[in-house]
Amino acid sequence: MKSIWQENIDMPKFNSVNNDLDVDVLIIGGGICGILCAHMLDKKGINYALVEGGRICNKTTANTTAKITSQHGFIYNKIVKKYGLDFAKLYLDANENAILEYEKLCKDIDCDFEKTDNYVYTINDSTHLENELLALKKIGFNNFEYCESLGLPFNTCGGIKFKNQAQLNPLKFIAHIAKGLNIYENSHISEMIDTTAIVNNKYKINAKKVIVATHFPFINKHGLYFLKMYQHRSYVLALENAPLVNGMYVDEDKKGLSFRNYNNYLLLGGGSHRTGKKGGSYMELEEFAKKHFPNAKIKYKWATQDCMTLDDMPYIGNYSKSTPNLYVATGFNKWGMSSSMVASKILCDLVIDKENKYSKLFSPSRSILHGQLAINTFEALCGWLSFTKKRCPHLGCGLKWNKYEHTWDCSCHGSRFDKDGNVLNNPANENLK
Repeated sequence: MKSIWQENIDMPKFNSVNNDLDVDVLIIGGGICGILCAHMLDKKGINYALVEGGRICNKTTANTTAKITSQHGFIYNKIVKKYGLDFAKLYLDANENAILEYEKLCKDIDCDFEKTDNYVYTINDSTHLENELLALKKIGFNNFEYCESLGLPFNTCGGIKFKNQAQLNPLKFIAHIAKGLNIYENSHISEMIDTTAIVNNKYKINAKKVIVATHFPFINKHGLYFLKMYQHRSYVLALENAPLVNGMYVDEDKKGLSFRNYNNYLLLGGGSHRTGKKGGSYMELEEFAKKHFPNAKIKYKWATQDCMTLDDMPYIGNYSKSTPNLYVATGFNKWGMSSSMVASKILCDLVIDKENKYSKLFSPSRSILHGQLAINTFEALCGWLSFTKKRCPHLGCGLKWNKYEHTWDCSCHGSRFDKDGNVLNNPANENLK
C-alpha cells in the first residue's frame, strides 16, 4: 500500500553502478538521512557517492508522518536523569537547529513546508508530564507551554506544547534536493571489506570513509547493534471528512496515537508494536476512526518501522571504537525527520575531521547498560531458539507469519519478508532461500 506522499510524485531516477569507483566518502542508504548527507557533502565539494539497493526514499522515508520537531516524547527528563543538564541542552539545541535548517532549505522548494506547534500528551500519567515540565525549566527552555486541554476526541491528563515546529511532504522535499547528486540506485551492497564495498556481486567501490545510513545497520561484526536496538512497527490512516487538528499531536506512550493534518486529510497514527509481535495494527486505528469520526473515509493507509535504541537517543558517529573510517546513523526512535538532519550535520563534519559539539552526545559507543538491553537479549534468545522452519538470514532467528500484512517477520531485529521470501525491511541483506 502506498502512502499519501507517494501519490502523484515524480521522483528522480538514477543509474546503477556499472564500473569500479574510487571516492573519498561512500554513503550507503538512500533514505532521507543518506540524501541529506549527500546534499551537504556535495555543497562542500567532497568526492562522494551514495548507493541505494532499490529506489531512493522508497521505504521508511516514504512512510513517515513527516513531523519535524525537537519534542521527542517526554525525552528531556530522561536525558537529564541519565546524562545531566548539559547533554539535555545539547539535544534540544541540535534538534531546534535541525528545524531551522529545514526551514532554510525549504524556502524555495514546493514541499508543503509549514511551521506549526507540536503537542506531546499523556492519557493517564501526570507524573511523567510534571517531571518533563520541570526538566524543561531546568535546561532553560522557554518556547513551550503546559496545556490542560488539547481538544482531542478523548480525555487526557494534559500535554506540553513546543512552538514553531514544522511539517512537510518528505518526498516533494527529496525530489528537489536529490536532483544532480551523485546517487546510484538498484545497486545492492552484498559485502564490505574494510571500506571497500562489493556492489551487485560485481563492482567495487573503494572509499576512504563510509557512512552507513541503512536504517538498521547491516554490518554485524562491529557495534553490537543487534543487541542495542529493536524495531517498532506502526500504522497510519489518511482520513477524509474527519475533523482537522490545530498542530501535531503524539502520545508520550510509544503505543499511543498521533495526529497531524496534510491538506484536507487527518493523518491518524498508532497501532504500534514490536515487529514480529502482536499489536493493534490497522484495526486499532480503524476502530478509533469509526467511533470518533463516523463520517470519515479512509483514503490512504500505510505502515512503517522505526529503530528503537536502549536510551531513546540516536546512534550517530563512528560505527564502533575499532572502526575509525566507518560511520553510522541509526536508531531515530520514531523521530527520523529531525534526527536525519542532525545526523547529516554531525557526520559531514566527522568525515572531514572537523569537530562537532554534538558528537559525544550521540556517540554509538556510549554505555549500553540500560534496562532495554535485557529485553533485547531475551527476545534474541527466544528468536534463536524458536522451532520454526523459516529463519532470518540476518542472524538466524525464527520468522513468524504476519497474517494482517501477509509477511514473514523477525521479532529479534525486525527484518521482514514478503510471502515469496523477498526482503522488505533490513537488517537482513538477502532474500529467504
